[in-house]
Amino acid sequence: MMEPLARAFERSVALRPKDEGLFGPRSMVWRVHRDRSFPLAAIRSLMVQALHPLAMAGVAQHSDWKRDPFGRLAATGGYVLTVTYGDTAAAESAAARVRAVHTHVHGTDTVTGLPYRADDPELLLWVHAGMVDSIVHVVQRYGRSLDAADADRYVAEMARFAEIIGVPAAQVPASVAALNGYLDSVELRQVTPAASDAIAIVLDPPGLDDDTRELWHDLGQVAVGTLPAWARSMYGFDEPPPEIMEREPVRQLIGALDFAFESFPGVLEARERIELRMRA
Repeated sequence: MMEPLARAFERSVALRPKDEGLFGPRSMVWRVHRDRSFPLAAIRSLMVQALHPLAMAGVAQHSDWKRDPFGRLAATGGYVLTVTYGDTAAAESAAARVRAVHTHVHGTDTVTGLPYRADDPELLLWVHAGMVDSIVHVVQRYGRSLDAADADRYVAEMARFAEIIGVPAAQVPASVAALNGYLDSVELRQVTPAASDAIAIVLDPPGLDDDTRELWHDLGQVAVGTLPAWARSMYGFDEPPPEIMEREPVRQLIGALDFAFESFPGVLEARERIELRMRA
């Protein structure tokens, strides 16, 4: 499960970058993206993003992610890490590859009957907002620390993530309040059969050993509990018991998963490269 993620992480943190990249070691993006709660934020992000039927249709009709869900997750994670920690040329090259793929992803959603294009700025913005909102929410609740001012700064810095794949800068929320306002304003939200199938696999992926499956299931329950009430209601999920959502048990859960991740070759070295650049 985690080996593809580990390889993507190692590749994305260059040994000798040519420059500081789009954000740099002093940015809030670097600080937030090194938080160990990222797997939890990733699960929540996928659950929010899948609630846009046109975004979900593009994935369902043009991807074989069901055959290799962790390969797809590793590719997405590698992109986020490259844009975060890579030098400027690496980040821009990664974004160009994503834009090129998006030009071939288009069709008609069979549920709503509406046409879609993956390079539509409105769909790109929904995916971006789902990711950023999830990261902010999870890191504030279960990460190291992220106060309101730092959260706003992070959201503002992350606008660059949306811009490099084709969202006009003026459309990208630059504060937590603006981000929440945008998510609440999107009316085209529903659970399609494709979304239900996708999230069932996200919460219970194939190929896990028993110990990892138990950790992942527990993490999935926490992700469900962190969803906005409207999203949880759409999926038909019950709110998890309060004790499952308590900070310390969740941090222990995250720590157990992270310990397993760090045991893979190259992960610890890549993290050390990040820490050294931030200290410098």
